[in-house]
Amino acid sequence: MALHPDVEQVTERIADRSRQSRSAYLERIRSAAAQGPVRAGLPCSNLAHGFAACSGPDRLALRGAAKPGIAIVSAYNDLLSAHQPYVEFPAWIKEAVRQAGGVAQFAGGVPAMCDGITQGRPGMELSLFSRDVIAMATGIALSHEMFDGALLLGVCDKIVPGLLIGALAFGQLPTMLVPAGPMPSGLPNSEKSRIRQLFAEGKATREDLLEAESAAYHSPGTCTFYGTANSNQLVVEVMGLQLPGSSFVPPGTPLRKALTEEAARRVVDLSVPLGEIVDERAIVNGVVALLATGGSTNHTLHLVAIAAAAGIHLTWDDFADLSSAVPLLARVYPNGAADINHFAAAGGVQTLLRQLLDAGLVHQDVQTVAGPGLDRYCQQPFLEDGELVWREAPRSSADPDVLRDVDNPYAPDGGLRVLEGNLGRSVIKVSAVDRQHWTVEAPARVFEDQASFSAAFKAGELDRDVVVVIRNQGPQANGMPELHGLTPALGVLMDRGHRIALVTDGRMSGASGKIPAAIQLTPEAAAGGPLSRVRDGDTIRLDAAEGTLDVLVPAEELTAREPVSPPHAQFGAGRELFATFRQAVGRADQGASALLSPFAQSAPQAQQPALTGKNQ
Repeated sequence: MALHPDVEQVTERIADRSRQSRSAYLERIRSAAAQGPVRAGLPCSNLAHGFAACSGPDRLALRGAAKPGIAIVSAYNDLLSAHQPYVEFPAWIKEAVRQAGGVAQFAGGVPAMCDGITQGRPGMELSLFSRDVIAMATGIALSHEMFDGALLLGVCDKIVPGLLIGALAFGQLPTMLVPAGPMPSGLPNSEKSRIRQLFAEGKATREDLLEAESAAYHSPGTCTFYGTANSNQLVVEVMGLQLPGSSFVPPGTPLRKALTEEAARRVVDLSVPLGEIVDERAIVNGVVALLATGGSTNHTLHLVAIAAAAGIHLTWDDFADLSSAVPLLARVYPNGAADINHFAAAGGVQTLLRQLLDAGLVHQDVQTVAGPGLDRYCQQPFLEDGELVWREAPRSSADPDVLRDVDNPYAPDGGLRVLEGNLGRSVIKVSAVDRQHWTVEAPARVFEDQASFSAAFKAGELDRDVVVVIRNQGPQANGMPELHGLTPALGVLMDRGHRIALVTDGRMSGASGKIPAAIQLTPEAAAGGPLSRVRDGDTIRLDAAEGTLDVLVPAEELTAREPVSPPHAQFGAGRELFATFRQAVGRADQGASALLSPFAQSAPQAQQPALTGKNQ
């Protein structure tokens, strides 16, 4: 199938605007590539330090200059259910690499925090910045010049993007991501949502809520809703950065172990470096997969930052124009009732990708860790007599309530839109928003934090049509915490028949649902953006159909108002350690990173050619 013209045009314009920065990046990593094991060039004392803790054949291999050294960089900890399974992986990897003719060393651990635990707490203000810390920690792990390849062990929100950004600084190394898999399905997401709303209304006790939450999050493995963690897995698999079919195989199974061992063997033989795989086509493929499944809005930050780390300049306009061309093919909570295990059972990444390939919506001619061409990723892994094999996946979904074919989508577009108006630019995900709620015009009620909103809700002050504004939640203000703890209360107000919308310079993540939410608004209030001048009672109009977001106040009056300063003390829970990050961080539409590639930072803001569709 020929490539869809909109996909082709967006890819070409990304390549055009990135030509200089991408060329500089490729020149840098190619000049860093070593002929033979990189450690062969180390002075003797340096090299001796590198294998001092090794013994037996590993010691002899590292002392010599023939066998490749493989770095293990892991986000293991046993606080995060998604990362607890990684405790076993290094031993499996070391043995498999040894059998394949290499030596694997645990090069470094990176931090991994749980947004679910810190949600609504002060520690959540460290969450987005943890991505940059993880990138830097990955860089430290790989900086010893002992390694000829790398395996990155990570799953959740900021961890996978951080690992990739750090590894792309060493883009000359063949590198693969190694997933751990989701936990078994627990309490249905619809029931969990119902209990949360009842608790928000005071109709359920804390014990009722804790019982529901612990039935939903109940074992090792990734949380099963389609938030950022599972969006990470789907996106990087479609980008060709982990083995085909490996994203959603549960932990603690023979197949999971076999896939981990195969990744270890594969990286020893892999000749294509990470920086060559992550090109403009791979980035576009990742965006398309995200849009086709209604994935996490956090990737409008993460994919921009990942692309920048590879010298590629991706914009929100690229997301919006691709969204116009890409149909919505999956309904996974919060965009439906199913969870990620139901999605995998319906055909998962492999059936989805076959549909996208057949429709010309993704690039087939790409490099991947499994070899050239994306067709390989339409195959599912199985164990036959203890041996790992891949078979072609079904071309069509086994459950159209969860996954559909391109000729029968849930919606004609991907549901991600850019809003623009006198308040700035933001993104909105409408794939779970009923069409009747796409346009809201109502008085604003302005809050500086989530706690103030919750107090007003409990006091009955919001029982009306209202646009809730939560400002000073951007990266410069307080690290851009996720705000999806607001969802139950906002859902209650909508269910009472009110016209409800949210406008914020913070994030809502993959857990955003039925409430129209203009998020990641930039410029943020703390940087003097127009949101800092909005007052209670101002009429705000959000129109997702037209792509507009405006406060209906005369321009002269809005400009004359004194902006409200951020009220945050920014101390406690470690927040004082990140003052430098808050000062250095870039805008949301540039990836909200303090580490953005200088190539991407200097890239010109190109005019976007018009595309057919709703976002132009």
